[in-house]
Amino acid sequence: MSQPIPPKLAELLDEFADITDRYERYEILTEFADAFRPVPEHIARPPYPQDHLVPYCESQMYFWARPDGDHAFKFYFASENAQSISARAMAAILDETCSGAPAWQVVHIPDDLPQRLFGKDLAMGRTLGLVSLVGMVKNVARTHVKTCPQCQAQAERGE
Repeated sequence: MSQPIPPKLAELLDEFADITDRYERYEILTEFADAFRPVPEHIARPPYPQDHLVPYCESQMYFWARPDGDHAFKFYFASENAQSISARAMAAILDETCSGAPAWQVVHIPDDLPQRLFGKDLAMGRTLGLVSLVGMVKNVARTHVKTCPQCQAQAERGE
């Protein structure tokens, strides 16, 4: 049985699976980058603390997670690089599709999400940063699931 990922993310991945034109893919990802909203000041302000810096991210992306309901989180991101189209797109996608989703679904985000969204042309340096960004989101969910019997039961049932 395949483990469920957040439904909004599954829907987006289905849409991207049908895109063969890399320019169309780039256009959609640019729209996500344009929709990026930085972390609100009540969560964090520049200069951002280094313990929130995403490892290996060339765009100097920062990450925060706050509880959003009993078993979900709201994900926040900030970037100090105005040219960070890929990192901003990934952050906007993770926020839009995974914020508010149950932690037992977020832990199953595919590790190769950046490659599925950006395609095979993504540079190694960018790939490492985006994979690290996805990993940070999953780690928040994983930590919650490990301490929550209800989430563990849901994960075991594959719901």
